Amino acid sequence: MDRFDAMQAFARVVETGSFTKAAQTLHMSRTSVTQLVQQLEARLRVRLLNRTTRKVNVTADGAAYYERVIRVLADIDDAETSLSGASASPRGRLRIDVPSPFARLILIPALPAFHARFPEIQLDMGVSDRMVDLIGENVDCVVRGGELTDQSLMARHVGDLQLGVYAAPGYLARTGLPLHPQELENTQHRIVGFRWARTGKLFPYLMHREGEHLQVQGRYSVAVDDGNAYLAAGLAGLGVLWLPDYMARAHLASGELLPLFEDWHLDPMPMYVAFPPNRHVSAKLRVFIEWVVEIMALQMPVSPRPG
Repeated sequence: MDRFDAMQAFARVVETGSFTKAAQTLHMSRTSVTQLVQQLEARLRVRLLNRTTRKVNVTADGAAYYERVIRVLADIDDAETSLSGASASPRGRLRIDVPSPFARLILIPALPAFHARFPEIQLDMGVSDRMVDLIGENVDCVVRGGELTDQSLMARHVGDLQLGVYAAPGYLARTGLPLHPQELENTQHRIVGFRWARTGKLFPYLMHREGEHLQVQGRYSVAVDDGNAYLAAGLAGLGVLWLPDYMARAHLASGELLPLFEDWHLDPMPMYVAFPPNRHVSAKLRVFIEWVVEIMALQMPVSPRPG
């Protein structure tokens, strides 16, 4: 029995709650993972897991052992990273998931510079706005906008998205130009709805101007759960959009979108990199997070807005 492989297999079973899921994330067969855990229990002479036909639960001894195992695995990773100059050049596979507009407009165009700096890091990138099971899917981190609702995750605040309100000229030609946000509640106006994957609810927009504070919900003809589809619906004239500046910039320059309510202020949307609480922050994850902070500062500078 390879003790490192056995400890790694045991840790993944605890984290995923399943021998099958652990095997998938480790790219091993379920039989191999089962045998490694059984051999580990035999060596320790302790039952680490309670197995039923439906689920796997960690025992009290298993929970205590798991806490030590993840520290040992982290120490091994640190030891390997520190050798042969690896600390200066992190290496390995990093599994990430990012929102589709952020990937298309910001992250992917900047990747050549990232790989020039860290040529030995291999990125496996999921591009979505969906909820991601970081542990079950063996994802190292996700980049997400908005306040984090999963308090079990560790998170690094990497920047803030400045927001504005926009509409396509064709939409405004049909409905007229709204002069006050409350007009968006009228029957003649429509918004494009954005349905957050983690809650299933439409996102309400808080707007401020001097002493006025209001929340705009509006009516929609279409609601989507993907940022690129949201933008496409607005460009097609299906309703008013609330967009981060970086998504609106090119379409403002081309005249495909026009700004609304420029004397109103919207609270910025925080951006986070989130990762599992028991996942060791490896050198490759650490440099990726710092790089995201850099590109947020360079490509999404805070622009002054009326307060």
